[in-house]
Amino acid sequence: MGKPLKRHPAFVPVSRDHHFGLLLVWKIRQGREIGIAPDRLFNYVKYFYSTHMEPHFSLEESVIFSYMGKNDLLRKEVESQHRDLRDAYKELREFKKDDLLNKLNEFCQMVEAHIRFEERKLFQYMQVELLNKELEEMEEKVAAIHKPVTEDWEDKFWVK
Repeated sequence: MGKPLKRHPAFVPVSRDHHFGLLLVWKIRQGREIGIAPDRLFNYVKYFYSTHMEPHFSLEESVIFSYMGKNDLLRKEVESQHRDLRDAYKELREFKKDDLLNKLNEFCQMVEAHIRFEERKLFQYMQVELLNKELEEMEEKVAAIHKPVTEDWEDKFWVK
């Protein structure tokens, strides 16, 4: 694999969000490792999903993906991943304690794979394929609606 491209400023706020998504995965894994009750882990996932993930998905879908053709294979893939993540989140609500840990683990694997896909494939592809004018326009639109992640969660279950 070649040297990664420098991230265009249009993608920087979204990439920062991805950092926090990877932190979500790490925190849930830490919590599992030290035996935190599944309900506490799920409460954090509920908070993070509604406060950060869903708004992030909406921004990507309304702004970033709109710069790709509707039939673009990478766009179809990433939109499918968003649907799958939404479905997986809804399923988390239906599991009892015994199954919840396994489902949380599956959800974390999906989140991590999705972020890696966007960072390593989708954004790299878009930076090469889009015109500078399109990237600059996207940057303005993202800046106008992006809300940075601020962590407002008191239960620091991941701290040993």
